[in-house]
Amino acid sequence: MDININQFRQAFHISHPELLQEIEKYGKAMTFLPGETIINYGNYIKVVPLILSGSVKVIKEDEEGKEVFLYYLKPGETCAMSLTCCSTYQPSQIKAVAEDATELIAIPVEKHEQWMNHYREWKELVGRTYANRFDELLQTIENIAFKNMDERLVEYLQTKFHNLNTSLLNITHQEIANELGTSREVISRLLKQLERKGMIILGRNKVMLKKENSLI
Repeated sequence: MDININQFRQAFHISHPELLQEIEKYGKAMTFLPGETIINYGNYIKVVPLILSGSVKVIKEDEEGKEVFLYYLKPGETCAMSLTCCSTYQPSQIKAVAEDATELIAIPVEKHEQWMNHYREWKELVGRTYANRFDELLQTIENIAFKNMDERLVEYLQTKFHNLNTSLLNITHQEIANELGTSREVISRLLKQLERKGMIILGRNKVMLKKENSLI
């Protein structure tokens, strides 16, 4: 599968002609279906994933083996945890799963290391990645410290509907609870409240946005 370099340029705002040539030469175009694992726990990361389209969910296991949601990757982004693991030659501590049909360009780790020293635009891309993840971490801490679970649930649904560009989520109450770090019972109760308010419609393993409301 050939790399669409114009799509890459638009997504990542990289214009340096030599860097674009290197990306086209050494990058590998890959596609993943919804639910497919892109990076798994314990794997040594050999490539840096650059997201062209779709949505990727990054999660981590806690000490009890329960998966905890970390962040989403959208078009024009790469994974900060992947960059950290490949730079320190450590096995992956995260799992990245395609939430939607996803296209990406896989860049070999050795090229990432070379480009950090040779191309300012690549170094800026890496810097933006860490800065964005840090901002999201601060936002997560603020949400946990200062926001009620009902507010966090609404923001979570907003993000999901927006990232997947859909009005229907195929997701269980338990999956939502896992990502928000609470119990299924709490999520079920709060979803019922949103349904009574006319904001969503619940089905079996489904959450549908009511088109007339302003949830997103």
